Amino acid sequence: MSLSVRILKKIVKNEAMASDPPEIYGWRVYLLACSACFGAMSFGWDSSVIGGVIELPPFKADYGLTGNAKASASLAGNIVSTLQAGCFLGALLASPLTDRYGRKWCLIGISAVITVGVIMQAVSSGNLGPLYAGRFVAGVGVGAASTINPIYVSENAPRAIRGLLTGLYQLFIVTGGMIAFWINYAVSLHFHGKAMYIFPLAIQALPAVLLCLCMLLCHESPRWLARADRWEDTKRILSQIRNLPPDHPYIEDEFQEIVDQLEHERRLVGDATFWNLQKEMWTIPGNRKRALISITLMVCQQMTGTNAINTYAPTIFKNLGLTGTSTPLFSTGIYGIVKVLSCICFLLFMADSLGRRRSLLWTSIAQGLVMFYIGLYVRIAPPIDGQAVPPAGYFALVCIFLFAAFFQFGWGPACWILASEIPTARLRSLNVALAAATQWLFNFVVARSVPEMLVTVGAHGYGTYLIFGSFCFSMFFFVWFFIPETKGISLEAMDRLFGVTDGPEKALVEEDNTHHTDGNHSSSGQDKKPAEKGQTSQIETVA
Repeated sequence: MSLSVRILKKIVKNEAMASDPPEIYGWRVYLLACSACFGAMSFGWDSSVIGGVIELPPFKADYGLTGNAKASASLAGNIVSTLQAGCFLGALLASPLTDRYGRKWCLIGISAVITVGVIMQAVSSGNLGPLYAGRFVAGVGVGAASTINPIYVSENAPRAIRGLLTGLYQLFIVTGGMIAFWINYAVSLHFHGKAMYIFPLAIQALPAVLLCLCMLLCHESPRWLARADRWEDTKRILSQIRNLPPDHPYIEDEFQEIVDQLEHERRLVGDATFWNLQKEMWTIPGNRKRALISITLMVCQQMTGTNAINTYAPTIFKNLGLTGTSTPLFSTGIYGIVKVLSCICFLLFMADSLGRRRSLLWTSIAQGLVMFYIGLYVRIAPPIDGQAVPPAGYFALVCIFLFAAFFQFGWGPACWILASEIPTARLRSLNVALAAATQWLFNFVVARSVPEMLVTVGAHGYGTYLIFGSFCFSMFFFVWFFIPETKGISLEAMDRLFGVTDGPEKALVEEDNTHHTDGNHSSSGQDKKPAEKGQTSQIETVA
């Protein structure tokens, strides 16, 4: 047994880790996950770099962010939120594209789209039109990556460490954000003139280039190949990823689970046309519940206020009493480091051990407490220009860092893990697309509104923090009543957790049969027994 497997067995505590063969935790599965997650790094990098860039004096002068505070805040909100608008469109387009062309080649195409958008931003040279267009185009690529990236990773990951590997998506987001924060700080010290903002805008292309190069070395998802009826390729790639021979019992069992699940789903509604998938998602209670959970999780994730702090961290640090240009940017860099270290701790010690549900519960309360402290501090004893930050103010700054840690311990990675693992195979891309589009829609709302909220919602924007804190407390009750634990459960075994029953399945089959010829009636009747067999195998897997 290798050292890496021994370490995994010590930190990951679930039944699958104890029973599955150690060979499946080889280097290939980590390479696949990290390669795809460069798309997530583009997400974090692009979202975070702009918050520092709009605070740089040359950028303010060239793009008209001087003068009236409210007008400047509105313009800054427009510049920032254009990316999120493109991301919303990209997330919706990703589902049909990845179902048709596969996960691998869509991620490669996405990298090219992001690169084109970044180039447009870098050469805009003081013109708002090209800057808006470039951020929108890059956003389309980033939004599509936010849908496909977690799907690809979850479909390749062994069940025992699926939370850890899918959670790498969030780790790469915060790593990209951290690098962007420190680049902003470096250019504020060492660059002058237009280069001060052109360089951080141009270097955003780096993770997109790495995504393209690394994905060229990776395989297609075996579960997508199964949906395309490429069964030999499915088994061959599954064997390679798991580092086991094709006739190994573990490979045979996982392959059979994929076959049974896919046959079962096809008998439910038939071919995977758009309307059949919509009918399957919204008329079967278990599938509808999963879609609504994914959407609500993403709404909650954004209403914690995390991307308000990610994007406008320099502005928020100024509001808490830090002065100058470099000092808030330095504090933002420290904020990025805290997020990365916290996310690593979550992935190693919580995702597949403490679990998704408990992590979401305790961090809801913790996030709410620190947000309320910041809001009450700004309301009761706001910082005064020209005076030193008081001890209560320094603790408010510490609360920003605590918020970053608490978010990475739960609501950051856990939402993406759940949204990508709970749907059925046929609905996975559609479910994640809806979740990602919801995330980007509310990310857009937050990015567009927060600059003006910090100016208008109470003195120093104290009400902004109280609003986000209230949402954090309310999320505890949503998780308590609606989110089950999914750690260590195979993707093909989620139906038992979410209550897909025979009743609605039979109703859908009967409805589907009324639209077919007698020959199809006969075929459906012959296929009932394999479908029941598929259901049985799923239940046995969970048990």
